[in-house]
Amino acid sequence: MPKYSKGDFNTPVKDYDFSVVDNVSSLIDQMGQAGGFTASKLAKARDILRDSIAKTDQEGVINWLSFPACLCATGTRGFFLEAIKNKKFNIIITTCGTLDHDIARTYEDYFHGDFDLDDIALGDEGLNRLGNVVIPNECYGEILEKTVLPWLKEIEDKRKIERPGNPWLGFGSVELCWELGDRINDETSILYWAAKNRIPIVIPGLSDGAIGAQLFMHRQKSPNFMIDFLADEQILSDLTWTSKESHALMIGGGISKHHVIWWNQYRGGLDSAVGITTAPEYDGSLSGARLKEAISWGKIRPTAPQVVVEGDASIILPILGADLFNKQ
Repeated sequence: MPKYSKGDFNTPVKDYDFSVVDNVSSLIDQMGQAGGFTASKLAKARDILRDSIAKTDQEGVINWLSFPACLCATGTRGFFLEAIKNKKFNIIITTCGTLDHDIARTYEDYFHGDFDLDDIALGDEGLNRLGNVVIPNECYGEILEKTVLPWLKEIEDKRKIERPGNPWLGFGSVELCWELGDRINDETSILYWAAKNRIPIVIPGLSDGAIGAQLFMHRQKSPNFMIDFLADEQILSDLTWTSKESHALMIGGGISKHHVIWWNQYRGGLDSAVGITTAPEYDGSLSGARLKEAISWGKIRPTAPQVVVEGDASIILPILGADLFNKQ
């Protein structure tokens, strides 16, 4: 059991002075001094991310970003777009719905709704509710089928020419995302920038979404079509085993977060980590698991700077982005 003395606590709590707040960075600085209660965690997260992102372009440094797809149905998609466009992170782990929403919103709009709308009435009109976002059928499944199936035919024809022996060897979600991004001529797309900057996007659960359904539909016409998901794991293995440093920003949990910490156990754990979640710890979920738990598995190093910020990522990420992405 640790022992404490009065001298261990010598940083005073300070009130906010809004007369000197002139930008988001200075506000976060004061959060670190004010505390009470998640504010100081947000300031710590900003500082950890500042340090790790500053090293992204250094050889042997990996900066992981993991997040769930739901945020890409909101304007928070802009955080991820900016991060990838400006190469703040060099490996992305997310879920299939990120591809769904990114492609759909490139061609159609989503709309503001409300959590209390009548879901039966919405369904009768072909309107889908994601939290307080409303997505008409024609803005989601219909546009994806119309767009993605022809692209998959193009991709297959191309690979059969380039790789006549086994066209699908090495074709995992990373290659798929780049092929899709190469066909999106729109700078508001995450996939566009990932392809342009050749930043790997790994989708461990690729079949769990509308794009997964398009892949299955394409296979009905082309039975030899395959996704080599172990090719993605080879990319992650190569990055992990050769890294000098490894840092992560993990939003939410599930398969995306787990894939980050799973691979980092093979190098002795992450060197720093920031988590953002609204989930409680008591139900044993990975979303709720605090980062310190990963230390016991060897997935985060005991000495690694780490913090979990409890709160809605659609609030926290824009605040962090306003600081981190405007630093020259």
